[in-house]
Amino acid sequence: ELVHAGGAADCSFWERNLGLQCRMYELRNKQRVSVAHASKLLANTMYQYRGQGLSMGTMICGWDAKGPQLYYVDDDGTRLKGDVFCVGSGSTYAYGVIDSNLRADLTVEEAIDLGRRAIAGAAHRDAFSGGFNNLYLVTKDGWEFKGAIDTNDLYYQYIHRAEQPAPPAADAAETVVAMEE
Repeated sequence: ELVHAGGAADCSFWERNLGLQCRMYELRNKQRVSVAHASKLLANTMYQYRGQGLSMGTMICGWDAKGPQLYYVDDDGTRLKGDVFCVGSGSTYAYGVIDSNLRADLTVEEAIDLGRRAIAGAAHRDAFSGGFNNLYLVTKDGWEFKGAIDTNDLYYQYIHRAEQPAPPAADAAETVVAMEE
């Protein structure tokens, strides 16, 4: 599965192209492509087009014979294997939340909550992040859809909670006087 950021047309086209390459691999070899190989296919393709103005940062993730796998591939053909990646213009904000709260012993629910908080932080602080996000849990048994979530709802759930006191309201008379002066 791909998680991507960048130009919508670039991301959409190259995601479909990678799907085609992976399907061709499966037909030729009579086995599913590994996550590592899929990421290498995309990195090789991106390397051929580097410097051509593409805009794409991608996470390729899945569970194969080697277990859970996560790779980062960008529009220059850079390919990195890791445990945590964030992509897109809001990624620095997401990394801030993740780096402050990531632990090796997170439960599945805690990890999902952390991911949602990271998305909320990115969407709140970055003008180009937001909209709806599809959340999946990747296990050895496959992909489990956890829901589509509106980043505005995440904002009110994590950033601006109802139990937080509202900022002090100015007295109406003071507001009018201040506006008249």
